[in-house]
Amino acid sequence: MRPVLLVDVDGPLNPYAAKPYRLPEGYRTHRLLTPRWEAAERRRLTEQGLPNKPVKPLRVWLDPAHGPALEALPFDLVWATTWEEEANTFIAPVLGLPRLPFIAWATPRGRPEGGVFWKTPEIVAWAEGRAFAWIDDEITEADRAWVAERHSGPALLHRVDPRRGLTSDDFAALTAWAAGPHRSAAGG
Repeated sequence: MRPVLLVDVDGPLNPYAAKPYRLPEGYRTHRLLTPRWEAAERRRLTEQGLPNKPVKPLRVWLDPAHGPALEALPFDLVWATTWEEEANTFIAPVLGLPRLPFIAWATPRGRPEGGVFWKTPEIVAWAEGRAFAWIDDEITEADRAWVAERHSGPALLHRVDPRRGLTSDDFAALTAWAAGPHRSAAGG
């Protein structure tokens, strides 16, 4: 069975922390108005006393080369993003990806202790011992330690810089981990 690659959108695919005038090469700007974003912004504007103000779409930077590069990796791809099913509607087509399975996050979100990211326990529960690599911009050493203690299978938690998004070095690290016999630690 191939390992799973759990893909976050904001950070790895959308380098939201990049400077607009220093956007990494290959990225294009997209203005996306997802139903979830529109509803959240509508609530926020209403709370601010601006119920009739138009909702601004999200600015998302995507590199269309990432789709083929992700599909070429020796993984089964799964969305691990707060975009959830909306990643299939708004992100996958831009990248040329097929519809992918996604993790549906619990509501309300858990609050793990010790600096562990809220996604981490849900990812381990979802994986059920299956080998996985996870790319996200919010992964820390606390998450790696948590996974190493609680996940029975191999795992790679690979942090991606949200100023650069996925790079060739990230793709090389994922490929090497998937091929290596060392897949027993939550490194990365």
